[in-house]
Amino acid sequence: MKLFTRRPGRRPTPKVAKRLGIVGGVMISALVLMAVFAPLLAPYDPTERVGAPFQPPSAEHWLGTNDVGQDLLSELIYGARVSLTVGIVAAIVALILGTTVGVLAGYYPKRLGKVLMQSVDVILILPFLPLLIVLAAYLGRSLLNTIVVIGVLIWAGPSRVIRSQVLSLRSREYVLASRTMGAPDRWAIVRHVLPRTALLATGTFVRAVSTAILLEAALSFLGLGDPLQKSWGSILFWAQSRGAFLTPAWKWWVLPPGLMIMIASLGFALVAFAMEERINPRL
Repeated sequence: MKLFTRRPGRRPTPKVAKRLGIVGGVMISALVLMAVFAPLLAPYDPTERVGAPFQPPSAEHWLGTNDVGQDLLSELIYGARVSLTVGIVAAIVALILGTTVGVLAGYYPKRLGKVLMQSVDVILILPFLPLLIVLAAYLGRSLLNTIVVIGVLIWAGPSRVIRSQVLSLRSREYVLASRTMGAPDRWAIVRHVLPRTALLATGTFVRAVSTAILLEAALSFLGLGDPLQKSWGSILFWAQSRGAFLTPAWKWWVLPPGLMIMIASLGFALVAFAMEERINPRL
């Protein structure tokens, strides 16, 4: 309990933030190792029928089976691959878009910057969840479409953060000196601006991964994800659509994937929080 103790109205100290970051890093590492070594850790093929339907947890099936007799522990382990892949790749897409728009809007704050930030404001004021559902339904149910939809919709937030940093950097002495010496803008951006926004961009990327994992789970649970891929969200979708909540099977069919989603999202959020404390100790 001492780890989470703080005075009302104050943020945790840097030492506490570091500890939280370590906890988050351990959680993420465990999930990544589970995804990488899924073929070795999973006791069965997640697509094969290996037991009786709705079999409760036992020594043979630690998390029981679903309605067709597939091992739920194997589905959970393999689901880490899809959920983490979607989260990381969608965050990369958002980072590329957000960094590009943020750097250009911050380095050229007048005409180009105004146009870009107006587009960012439009995206931010649109109702997020309905737009996410509409785009996912329009593009179709596939893993690639899920990644594209999530990445395209979460880049606006990181772009505003990066833009504010670039606005400060463009007036620094080394940037002004390079422009005075006749260096092209792309040189100043690549040489001076991007390296000094890398740490900030990394923090926004980690937070975007946390958001993307939650969004993938939400889309899959609503039936808008790839039905052929085993992810934590798709496990919840099949549990809901096949009546798991009407039987005792919800205890071993619904709770474990929900717990995995919570652990993954919380782990990335804690790491992002620790990185933000390091980037700007004045917080």
